[in-house]
Amino acid sequence: MNKVFDGLIEGWWMFFHTFWALVIGFTLSGAVQAFASRKKMREQLGDDSLKSISKASFFGAISSSCSYSASALAKSLFSKGANFTASMVFMFASTNLVIELGLVLWILMGWQFAVAEFVGGALMILMLKIFIPKLIPAKLIRDSQESFETSENFDSNHKPNWHDAAGYTIGDFKMLRVELIIGFVVAGLAAILIPASFWNLLFISDHGIISSLENAIIGPFIAFISFVCSVGNVPLAAALWHGGITFGGAIAFIFADLISLPLVLIYRKYYGTKLAIRLTLVFWLVMSLAGFITELIFNLLNLIPKTSHNMAHSNPVGWNYTTILDVMALAVIIWIYWMYRTRVTDGQNQEFAKDWVCGMQVRISDAPASYNLDGKMYYFCMPGCKESFALNPSNFISASK
Repeated sequence: MNKVFDGLIEGWWMFFHTFWALVIGFTLSGAVQAFASRKKMREQLGDDSLKSISKASFFGAISSSCSYSASALAKSLFSKGANFTASMVFMFASTNLVIELGLVLWILMGWQFAVAEFVGGALMILMLKIFIPKLIPAKLIRDSQESFETSENFDSNHKPNWHDAAGYTIGDFKMLRVELIIGFVVAGLAAILIPASFWNLLFISDHGIISSLENAIIGPFIAFISFVCSVGNVPLAAALWHGGITFGGAIAFIFADLISLPLVLIYRKYYGTKLAIRLTLVFWLVMSLAGFITELIFNLLNLIPKTSHNMAHSNPVGWNYTTILDVMALAVIIWIYWMYRTRVTDGQNQEFAKDWVCGMQVRISDAPASYNLDGKMYYFCMPGCKESFALNPSNFISASK
């Protein structure tokens, strides 16, 4: 029991050191989601040319941090006319090229991993452009697009404001709270309870390029079975790194937040079983290759940090830069929550709605799913939330009052 307690304490300190970074990242993400025009994005992503792929990368990088909302938005863009490859690039960029991920990586694992996030992310985007058209039949993509539910075109004169941005920030926190908690708890317990001998059996080491390749392949598999996605997988990546996984294996694991099992099941609902299987395998290939190549590049530049089996985050609270930043972040999140609670949610010009199942804020015109209940429309971040709501709407409506 003492070791379990020590593991929970380790997880707490990891959260303490990254709290300010999470707040900054989610706040910026919420602001961009509120003020960015989805319609203009779709208009710029009509094909898979290098120009469109570059725009998809940029829009994704400034757009979102949540794997679930990113997958839903990518599906929404595709269903309303965006190119499939460009939509997938948008999804990858919105989860792997975002500021909070880089900040948390820097804090928990070192600046090299933060830089590698962007180097590997660029490699993945190039490979997606090459592999998706070649490895996924165009007929599967066309059939998938034809089966989409077409949501109504909601026209609004509402101008987004900081109350709307606060809604996105709080919604993303609500959506990711389970993943974040699991990520820090599992990482803390793994760091304390799992002996080095286990990691040595799991990861082939001291075999040069063979070790690098095996680790880059197995990294995404661990992500698939760990059920932890988005920025919540960074603490677990830190535990794996300190447990002995190679640099490229850790990078591949971080990139693999988009193939955790819950998301693969979502792809199945979005695109059908055949396309979801092919898509997942292509994603796995791209993630592993990006991790492997990134390691080769960083090894050539002598930038790979030395592996340490000790995670030194258990510092006592003191008046240092971390504590100061956390206090400032706490003030910011209190202000954001106040803006969220004082926003106007009724009126003819309403542009945003709350997903009554997961708590996310969704833009009505881009909602991936909607449900008509007694003449009133409800909007959802993904079909799974709509299906849960439709089974027993009163449970969710009464719980929110």
